[in-house]
Amino acid sequence: MRKPLISGNWKMNHNHFEAIQTVQKLAYLVGKHELEATDVSIHPPFTDIRSVQTVIDSDKLGYALGAQHCHWDEKGAFTGEVSPVFLQKLGVQYVIAGHSERREIFGETDEMVNKKVASIQGHGMTPILCCGETLEEREAGATESKVLGQITAGLAGRTSQQIGALVIAYEPIWAIGTGRSATSDDAQQVCAAIRVCVAEIAGAEAAANVRIQYGGSVKGSNIAELIAMPDIDGALVGGASLDADEFARICKLGR
Repeated sequence: MRKPLISGNWKMNHNHFEAIQTVQKLAYLVGKHELEATDVSIHPPFTDIRSVQTVIDSDKLGYALGAQHCHWDEKGAFTGEVSPVFLQKLGVQYVIAGHSERREIFGETDEMVNKKVASIQGHGMTPILCCGETLEEREAGATESKVLGQITAGLAGRTSQQIGALVIAYEPIWAIGTGRSATSDDAQQVCAAIRVCVAEIAGAEAAANVRIQYGGSVKGSNIAELIAMPDIDGALVGGASLDADEFARICKLGR
């Protein structure tokens, strides 16, 4: 059975003081007992990573440290970018690759996302490969073609073992930050199609091992229904992860 992974993507929110306070409060609410059943990763802004890492390490918390993005090269003249080496040295375990905001706002292409997936794994970290469709694509019946195209491109060149070890996050763009969420049945349908796609690319074992998250207005009130679906193995949580109480509810899978 795949252990659920709940990932909190703080986006461009929380300075490092606020980040420390949030993690410390979360630690009181989600402890070792909950972490036996659920993995939790926290993805703060780059300026907060060292502070969050210090809290996690010094208090021996069971949370995994995550990042929201990285460049695929180790070093170079890339002003404003962050090297995967820097993240690795800070103990980052999970890195989001191809989030819809990176694709839509900053023009990241499938080719760029593929390079990042390879680099993240090449530096001993786990990519969370994001995919998702716009409202227009959904209404046109193009959800699966868009999503599976992104998955196929993102996984190109990866071995079956590497594919089975990563995380895929289905995040319908129309549901992010809108308060709208795909129904559990709709989310399950797309996540099941993703798993079939992975099986076609990398084989049944990789498809059985890969963890598939759902992202898009996830809350404590809908996480239990989502996680009950057979092909949903966790959640990539945006706004709700900024509030320690609400994120704790999600980490406890709505209990």
